[in-house]
Amino acid sequence: MAEFKNVARLSGKHYAELLQEMMEEISLSVPEIHRPPTHDGASNITDPPPLTSHPSVKQSDSPPVSDLSSPGPTIGPEAQQNAQRNERRSTIHMTQSDLTPPEVQRYVVEHVVRSGDGAMQYHSSHRLRTFSGKVPRPAHETDYETWRSGVELMLKDPSVSDLQRTRLIRDSLLPPAADIVKHLSPDATPEIYLQQLDSAYAAIQDGDELYAKFLDTYQDAGEKPSTYLQRLQVALQHAVKRGGISVRDVDKCLLTQFCRGCWDNNLIVELQLKQKKSNPPTFPELLLLLRTEEDQDAAKAVRMKQHLGATKQRVASHVQLVHPEEETNLCTVLTTLTKQMAAIQKQLAALTASQSRTSPDLAPKTLERQKTDSKPIPPKPGFCFHCGEDGHIKPQCENAPNSSLVSAKRKQFASRQQKWHKPNASGHLN
Repeated sequence: MAEFKNVARLSGKHYAELLQEMMEEISLSVPEIHRPPTHDGASNITDPPPLTSHPSVKQSDSPPVSDLSSPGPTIGPEAQQNAQRNERRSTIHMTQSDLTPPEVQRYVVEHVVRSGDGAMQYHSSHRLRTFSGKVPRPAHETDYETWRSGVELMLKDPSVSDLQRTRLIRDSLLPPAADIVKHLSPDATPEIYLQQLDSAYAAIQDGDELYAKFLDTYQDAGEKPSTYLQRLQVALQHAVKRGGISVRDVDKCLLTQFCRGCWDNNLIVELQLKQKKSNPPTFPELLLLLRTEEDQDAAKAVRMKQHLGATKQRVASHVQLVHPEEETNLCTVLTTLTKQMAAIQKQLAALTASQSRTSPDLAPKTLERQKTDSKPIPPKPGFCFHCGEDGHIKPQCENAPNSSLVSAKRKQFASRQQKWHKPNASGHLN
């Protein structure tokens, strides 16, 4: 089959067409079976190669052809024609289409093509996405959990051998992940490859930690309830794989955590999700309910926006139209308001004038008060008589006594008192 494909590639034709031509040549190479000559008018027409029946059928009442030529009693022309007719009946003639029908040829070609492409088709049907284990993960690669799910699906296919599985795993790995399994032989089973990769890239958290992480998953700001449910489903499946929760309690735990972590209480009440905890829906059913409710709310919001927007436009257009009678009423109101404002201004002017007349009588009294209030205050010591420091007095002093500093401060205080008494004495004399 490989040589046949090489010949087809060199000739520039598809090997299915080349195989069809070879089948036709084989059908033409079948040895022709001699058919006895006939005395009919169509004896000159060349028939396709006949095929005699096996065993050859002969009539019991017709003598062999050799006996007709042997000397003996003369046979009439009618008997001779009957013998030739019986001999033609005993021969089965088959055409080329009878030897190799088109249906048989098509079946053979399809079988050969399928069997020849089997070695190439398994690569495309079981192709795995690339995984390298780099951090951060490149955009064209997948994470380890998704890559491992594809490998598990391939392992369940009985049509793929272990050698082909190992080859597909090695082809889908890039460094540094490929360096981890580089030392393994190609004859190693796929399970050994997965064991090596699990030790490096699989989740190391146990089931209880993953279940606690699932219970600590809440709805983010601006996140749709359906998106939050999908995020919960992923976290819950990780916990199930690690044995943190049994499979039979998956639906109940998912519904309970959704009611705890979703902040849209109106949605929970509308769908009566808390009442369904005894018989919780599956993940696809719950997701369909949420998406349907979200779609209905979005459509209602669009309708409300369109309706209220059109109403506001109509109100604005009506406000622009003013009746003439209303315009005259507004003018009268404005005139009355202006008259009232003028009267108020007159009253304010009269009040200010009366206050200005009474202000000279009050001026001497205010000056006397200012003089009494501006009388100088006698100086105070402001220092400690025990240590001489400022900021405290002798009963509160905890420092050592300093008589020299105290005497100096006393002299300064006495000079300040003398300066204060001299201006006051001159004022009394005047």
